[in-house]
This record gives sequence, structure tokens and C-alpha cells, in this order.
Amino acid sequence: MTLVALPIFIPLLCGALSLLAWRSSLVQRLIGLVGTLALLVVSVMLLLAVREEGHIVMHMGSWQAPFGITLVADLLSAIMVLLTGMMAVAVAIYSLATTSESYERFGYFPLLHLLLAGVAGSFLTGDIFNLYVWFEVMLVASFALLILGGERSQMEGAIKYVTLNLLSSAIFLSAIGLLYGLVGTLNMADIAVKLAQAEHTGMVDVIAVMFMVAFGIKAGAFPLFFWLPASYHTPPVAVSALFAGLLTKVGVYALFRVFTLIFNHTPEFTHQLLLWGAAFTMLTGVLGAAAQFEFRRILSFHIISQIGYMLMGLALFTPLALIGGVFYITHHIIVKTNLFLVSGVAHRLLGSYDLKKLGGLYKERPFLAILFLIPALSLAGLPPLSGFFAKFIIIRAGIEAEAWVVTGVALLVGLLTLYSMIKIWAEAFWKAVPEGVSTERLTGREKDPQLVWMYLPIVLLAACTLLIGLYGQPVYELAEASAAQLMNPSGYIEAVLGTSVSGGAE
Repeated sequence: MTLVALPIFIPLLCGALSLLAWRSSLVQRLIGLVGTLALLVVSVMLLLAVREEGHIVMHMGSWQAPFGITLVADLLSAIMVLLTGMMAVAVAIYSLATTSESYERFGYFPLLHLLLAGVAGSFLTGDIFNLYVWFEVMLVASFALLILGGERSQMEGAIKYVTLNLLSSAIFLSAIGLLYGLVGTLNMADIAVKLAQAEHTGMVDVIAVMFMVAFGIKAGAFPLFFWLPASYHTPPVAVSALFAGLLTKVGVYALFRVFTLIFNHTPEFTHQLLLWGAAFTMLTGVLGAAAQFEFRRILSFHIISQIGYMLMGLALFTPLALIGGVFYITHHIIVKTNLFLVSGVAHRLLGSYDLKKLGGLYKERPFLAILFLIPALSLAGLPPLSGFFAKFIIIRAGIEAEAWVVTGVALLVGLLTLYSMIKIWAEAFWKAVPEGVSTERLTGREKDPQLVWMYLPIVLLAACTLLIGLYGQPVYELAEASAAQLMNPSGYIEAVLGTSVSGGAE
């Protein structure tokens, strides 16, 4: 069904059209806006179709699985593609006000579309090697976006970013080679069937750990997360926001996919490792944030801590925990993207991301203060916002599983997250503007007509956060149905291979 290929095809087409129009900034911006809106519309259609049919499968070139490359959409991948479309539209609108012509001349919009294609391809592929290919597409596009502008801080961040991500890619490719040597196939559904029928030796666990490390680096999980806070605060804020919302979640998605579909036979080993990794990821991320006084660096460390909650949902490996994991991913992508966009407005008004050089935003821009509080308090887990329900489900699952240590860590990290958000509020919004800082734009004496394009996506994402908090039943039901599919992967396998599966693969 061609619908499953459109979220990949549309960004690739728009990227090519943007290259053809590289002399015209106006045309590139128009393509960026129309292309991301088209991606959003298609992603909604895909989710509705998957909700009705369960799975949508497309065999590329009419080569049936497991011999050809297969695109597969289940509820988890459809949800992730929808969130990709939403963040793409938000960032495209925001870029109208924040992207300079020099960046556009160096390929900002083509690279943006290429990145979106890589993200969508990662969510929709049913082939483990094809997943590696889409990871590399994302790496190339994200690295190029990181170094746009060529500033020293950008280059330093990009080197750290690409070094650890290349290490991840090397481990990933090695794991694929070992797995192919063991089962003789690259189709994920076929791998699941053959591993279920194979004798489980120590090599299977070794390969599982290699995938865990490779995807853990991509997700920004403990202990190899240092590339993330070293790089995410260096590019233009629209790029930071897109990275914060989507890139690490591709690694999280890959962990969810592989450790529910393929490596689900020895959870007492694999998922126990994930559980301890989740605890340390939460703790180290939030402690790193507590030590920072730069707006985007604080938010970058909190990406790490919040990844821990998602991994906790996967590691507990119960229906409720997986519901919480999917719900948490949905909440976090929206909230984290929005907080980075808010930081960009603060920078636009006062010229800095350093909290010591910010102030007066509550007095002069009360609407911006409200727009900050909605995602900030949601990130901390205060009711009735989306983050409260996401954390509540995860913590309840931890209590039911009697995972007392990681549940205690999750509660502590929630309090420390609130501390970080209060620190940003006190420094950037509540205190007076520091002496020597220009207030022309802050007070409105210097008009900035482009601010409307910066506020618009922030308002829309804040509304999504409120909606999920106040009326989260549809999101919960989607997460519940997605968790049911993850707990019983036989439906995925049968949809891809077209044959019934014995209970061994369940």
C-alpha cells in the first residue's frame, strides 16, 4: 500500500525541489511549509488506516518478504510518524522567522527534508539493515545541520556528535552482521521467527547487548550520552528543537521495536540491563541539568533524564509499562520541542541563552511566561498536564512490578526536574533584566514582526500539551492498543510474512 511509503517520499521530493530552487529563498520556504503540512496530512491518514487495519505492509519492488525490503506501519510506528509530521510543521513555521538567508543558501531546507525522510524511514522500515541505512541518512543530514554557520562551538559540538554516533553505527553494523550469520535473514519479522525456533546460546545475548549499546547511544542513554549536551545547544534554535524532539526518539523507537519483536525471549537478562540503564539515565541526566545555567544545555540534559522514563517502560515489559512508555514518548516529543522553541524566543528578545543574562520576561512578556510554564510544568509532571499522566502510568507500572529502586529514582528525578524548571523561571522570567542588557525588543520599543511566526508553533504545541492532559483518553487508548501489539508481535510477523506464527514468537 503506497500510503506507508508517502511519509518517506514526500520529504525526499521536497528536498529535491528545494535543491532545484536553491536561488530562491521564498520558494524554499514555501516548499518547506507545504511539504511539512503534506507530511502531517499523510501521517494522520496513515494512523487512521493503521487504527482500522492493524498493520499496513508494502513490499518494495514487489519482492515478497523476507527477500526484499519491506515497509511496515503498526500503531507505534504510525504514532511516531504522526509526531514527526507535527514537529516538522512546527519547526518549518518557526524557521520562517529564525533562519537566515545565508543558512538557506547553504542548504538548510533540503537538509531539513532529508532529515525528516531519515526519521520517517527509520520508523517504517521492516528490515534491520534498512534501519541502519536510514540511521546513516539521519546522521549525514543532522551533522550538516549542526555545522551550518561554521562557528567554533558548532564545530566542537558536531565533532563530538558525529564521533559517538559513528561508534554507534559501527556497533550496529557489526551486530547486524553477527545476526545475519546466525539466522540468515535481515527482515525483522523473519528474524523474530527464526530466533524463536533457534537454540538460545550466549551469542544471542551478546548480539542483543550490542544492539542495546548501539541504540542506547542514539537515544542518549547512560553511559554514552555525552555527545548530546555537547552539541544540541550549538546550532540554530529551530534545528535544536527538531533534534530534541525527534532524533533521540528514533533510538528509543529502535529499542522498543527490537526488544519487543526480536530479543524478547530472555527478559530476565536483557530487560534487566535496560532497567538499570533507565535508572542511571534518569539520574545522571537530571543531575547534569541541575548544574547548568544555559537555557538549552539545561533542556539538553533533561532530554537524557526523560529518555530514562521511556526505557523504564520498555524494561519493565508489562502491558501497563509499555502503555506508559508510548504515552511518555508522545508527551515528551511535544513538550521538549516546545521548550526549545521558547528558549529561542527568549534569545530573540534578550540576545542570550545564559540565564544570568536573562530576566524580566514575566513582567514584559506575560503570554510568553504562560507558554513556558505549560511545557515546563508538564515536563516536571504536574497535574493536569500531559507529563503528570505519563509519569503516573510509568510509576504505577513500576510499583506493580515491585521495581522499587527504579521507581524511587523516577520519583526523585521528577522533583529534580521541577527544580530545574523553577531555576529557569526564577532567572529568565521572574528576576529583573540584568544591567547592561538591551531591552529594546523585550519592551516592544523595537518592533519585531517575525515574532508572530515564532509564537504560532509554541501556542499550537502548548495547546496539544493541555489537550493531552485534560482530555488524554484518545491518546491513552492509542498507547494501549500499541502496547497490545508490542506484547503480542505475532500480528506484526503475520502481516509481514503472510503466514501464521506459532506461539514461540509471541
